[in-house]
Amino acid sequence: MKKSICIIVLLFVVTLSYGQQNNKKAGKFTHELIYKIVNKDTLKLQIYNPVNFNSKKIYPTIVFFFGGGWNGGTIYQFLDQAKYFASRGMISVLVDYRVKNKHGTTPFDAVKDAKSAMRFLKINAEKYNINVNKIVASGGSAGGHLAAATTLIEGLNDSTDNLSISPKANALVLFNPVIDNGEGGYGYERIGDRYMEISPLHNIKKGAPPTIFFLGDKDKHIPVSTAYKYKEKMEEVGSRCEVIIYKNQQHGFFNKGKQENDRCYKETVREADIFLESLGYLKGKPTI
Repeated sequence: MKKSICIIVLLFVVTLSYGQQNNKKAGKFTHELIYKIVNKDTLKLQIYNPVNFNSKKIYPTIVFFFGGGWNGGTIYQFLDQAKYFASRGMISVLVDYRVKNKHGTTPFDAVKDAKSAMRFLKINAEKYNINVNKIVASGGSAGGHLAAATTLIEGLNDSTDNLSISPKANALVLFNPVIDNGEGGYGYERIGDRYMEISPLHNIKKGAPPTIFFLGDKDKHIPVSTAYKYKEKMEEVGSRCEVIIYKNQQHGFFNKGKQENDRCYKETVREADIFLESLGYLKGKPTI
C-alpha cells in the first residue's frame, strides 16, 4: 500500500513539474477583462503575461485581433502566437469585438471596438505593466484590417471613448490583412462609398508605424499586388514595410494546424520575431 502511495505521489510530482515547464515555455493566462459594454454587449480581452513576470517592470505588448470577415471568428485564433510571444518576454493580448453574425454589426463597429480595446490597454498600462511606447497591433484577415485601422484610421471612434488617448500602435504585424476596402477591394460591397473612412491602404500618412505583411500568393481575397502597393505607399511617406510572400499558400495559411507540419505558422512567427527584435521589442534569436 505504501509503495502504491509513493508511486502516485511521484507521478503527481512529475506531472506537476512537466506542467510548470510547459507553462514557463508557453506563457501564462493572467486576466480576462471587460474593456467595453455597448448596446448591452459585454466585450472582453485576455492578457497573457510573459514568463518570469516581474510586477516592477513594464513590457512590450502585442495585441491580436481575430479574422472572420467581420462576420464571425474566435478570440482564440491567435492563442498559439500569443503564448509564443509571451514566452519571448512580451505581454500578449487577445481581443474580442462585435461581429455581424453574433451582434448584427458592421465593419465600422468592429473598428470602433478595436480602438476602444487599444485605449483601454493604454489607460490601464500602469496596472498591467504595459509599455505604451512598445505596443504592437496584429491580426489576420479582417483582424489584420482592425490592427491597421487602429493606427491608420483617424475617425470611427466610439462616443464613449476617451479621445485624448490615442489608439495607435507603435508597430504592426499583419497576416494576410484586409487592407484595401476601395472599389475592387475586399468588403467594398458592404462599405461602399465610405471606404475612405475605413480603408487602411487609403489612409497611409507620414508617421505610419513599421509594418510586416505576410501573404500567400494564392490568396483569393487579397492580391499580391495589394501587398506591394501598401509597401510602396508606406515607403513614399518614409515608413518601413516588409512584405513576405509565401508560394502556393491560400488565405489563412499562417494558422497553426493549417498544414501537417505547421511550417507556415512557424515561419511567420519566426519572421515576426526577427522583425520585432530589430525594433528592440525582443532580445535574442527566435525560439521557434
